[in-house]
Amino acid sequence: MKYFGLPVWWWVSLVLARSAEPVPLPGAHAHNDYEHARPLAEALALGFGNVEADVWWVNGAMLVAHDLKNVNTERTLVALYLDPLRVRMQRHGGRVFSESAAFTLLIDVKSEAEATYAALDAILKTYTDLVTEFRGDRVERRAITIVISGNRAIDTMRKQAVRYAAVDGRSGDLETNPSPTLVPWVSENWQKLFSWRWEGAMPAKDRVALRAFVERAHAQGRQVRFWNTPDRREAWQVLKEAGVDLIGTDDLAGLAAFLAR
Repeated sequence: MKYFGLPVWWWVSLVLARSAEPVPLPGAHAHNDYEHARPLAEALALGFGNVEADVWWVNGAMLVAHDLKNVNTERTLVALYLDPLRVRMQRHGGRVFSESAAFTLLIDVKSEAEATYAALDAILKTYTDLVTEFRGDRVERRAITIVISGNRAIDTMRKQAVRYAAVDGRSGDLETNPSPTLVPWVSENWQKLFSWRWEGAMPAKDRVALRAFVERAHAQGRQVRFWNTPDRREAWQVLKEAGVDLIGTDDLAGLAAFLAR
C-alpha cells in the first residue's frame, strides 16, 4: 500500500526517525486496538493518542475481547493496558509520551452497564496517579483520560461526586447539551447520519451536515469521532478537512503515515 506515491514503511520510518520517541498524533484512534499482534505497544510506537479496548465483566475479571466467546482470562484490562501504561509513565517522567501530549483510553463496555461500571470504577481507583479525575465540572488532568463507550452507566456517572472516567456521547447529546466534562466526546455511526457511502463525490447536503455537526460539537466543547468509515486515505482526508477530531482505524501504520505527511 502506498500513500502519496511512497510506501507506508517509508512514512512510518520518517515519523520514528524524527525522535527517539514517536511524534504524538492526538487525532489518531486505534479502533479495537486489542486485535493487533501487540496491543497498545504498536499504537504507542506510532504515536497514537487514543486506543480502544472492548471489555466484558466476567467472573470478577475485566476481560478484553470483542465477543464474549473470545474472552481469555489472561487478557485483562489491567494486564493489557493499565499496568503497561503505568510502567511506561514511570519511564517517561509521568507521561505517556516524552511530550506532554494527551492520551485517551476508550473503554467500550460490552457487558451489562451498571455492574461493569461499578467494577471498572473500583479498578480505576487503584490508578488515581495515572487517570484524570472529575469532580463535577472540575477536572484534574493526568496523563491518561478514560472515556466509557458502549453500555454506559450515564446516570450513575453523572451523580458521582468523584469519578475517574468520562462518557462517550452520541449525536443526541448535542440536543441535551450535558456538561462537556461529563461528555467530552460525541461518537456516532456514520451511516446513521449521512447517506453518502464513500463512492463518488460527497453530496452537498451531507458535506454541509457534516460541517454543521462538527461545528456544533466544537461549540459545546466536545470532540467528534465516527465509526463505520473506511480505512483509506480519501476517507481520512474528508474527515480531517471537516474538522473531525478523532479518526479511527484498524490500519495503524497507514493512518500514522497520513497524519504525519
